[in-house]
Amino acid sequence: MVGPRHPNSLGPGPHGVARRTALGLIVGAPLLSACSNVQQGFNPFEQPTAPAGPPQRPAVAGNGQVKVGLILPLSASGNAGVAAQSMKNAAEMALAEFQNPNIQLLIKDDAGSPQGAQQGAQQACDEGAEIILGPLFAGSVPATAQVARARNISVIAFSTDSSVAGRGVYLLSFLPESDASRIVEYSASVGKRSFAALLPDNAYGTVVEGAFKTAVSRRGGRIVAFEKYSGDRTGPARTVAQALGGADALLLADDGESVAATADALTAAGANLRNIQLLGTGLWDNPRVYASASLQGGLYAAPDPSGFRAFAGRYRTRFGGDPVRTATLAYDAVALVAALARTQGNQRFAPDVLTNASGFAGIDGLFRFRSDGTNERGLAVMRVGSAGGQAVAGAPKSFSAT
Repeated sequence: MVGPRHPNSLGPGPHGVARRTALGLIVGAPLLSACSNVQQGFNPFEQPTAPAGPPQRPAVAGNGQVKVGLILPLSASGNAGVAAQSMKNAAEMALAEFQNPNIQLLIKDDAGSPQGAQQGAQQACDEGAEIILGPLFAGSVPATAQVARARNISVIAFSTDSSVAGRGVYLLSFLPESDASRIVEYSASVGKRSFAALLPDNAYGTVVEGAFKTAVSRRGGRIVAFEKYSGDRTGPARTVAQALGGADALLLADDGESVAATADALTAAGANLRNIQLLGTGLWDNPRVYASASLQGGLYAAPDPSGFRAFAGRYRTRFGGDPVRTATLAYDAVALVAALARTQGNQRFAPDVLTNASGFAGIDGLFRFRSDGTNERGLAVMRVGSAGGQAVAGAPKSFSAT
């Protein structure tokens, strides 16, 4: 069951929350075996371009007094629509697993467009929503935020693009900059000082680039080679391969299929990847990475996988299929608002409550919202093996006071 970790210590204080007390979302189901064919989903940085299908009618889940808008691209084309349905299932699963939640979900289909998100937000607000969960795509978040700010309510969106976060708009997502910072920090802590990177020339790569360079500088390291690629990796791979003799670690940040191709390009350019510590992001949690001989022993930052394994098992039992990886975001969002509605009185969704410095514990471990709307997650460091990822450094159990 899901519920507050310390319900007796979370009574409303002067601002409706005990600032030093963590509000946890406890998942008590036993861990189940990993499922190798969990759906990987879609590119979270890109809006769907193909026409959407017939719009889904608004729906309601739960019968509590606290109304919560949930905006997802349910009729969007391709993997976006598949992911949205999986997230809707997870949201309803959270309601079912939370004991007597006092919330009612107002589910709106935005069809993967900003116009649809704005319309869905307007409908949810008109129906009495006190907070909005979603949308999924970065391009739809500002349209939702405009409506929500006019009503002075908060938004917890699922976009991975931190540029759309801001006043009253919080991102409950896996931010690539968190992955890059964590893996560089860990590498520096075990003696790595010289870094190289080969990244995709796209929005994801740009975000990782900024976090990588900042983290290396913060730890007093140096960057001996840095290249980006678009279609053809040959030239950038050759440049990086020639500089690897002066590097302790090499960051490759891309999805499973692409990162394996990048490793192959480096090998073809003469790099001996066994002589350097390979580093990656959470996108490495992919069967294609585990099957790659070149990537064995590589390290990547990601949530502790045990929570998702347990969640996926329960989801499979309930729905007869596998969840997309982002389904836990919808689950945690609903469980969070249900817990806050139970414990925080009239201040339940106030900024001081949502930005509790101690954070919250969800399916994917510890997380907290920053005042700028971005989030911080407690990430583990995993090592690539042929049987999957194995933890070499656990996720933190608490956040520092800062």
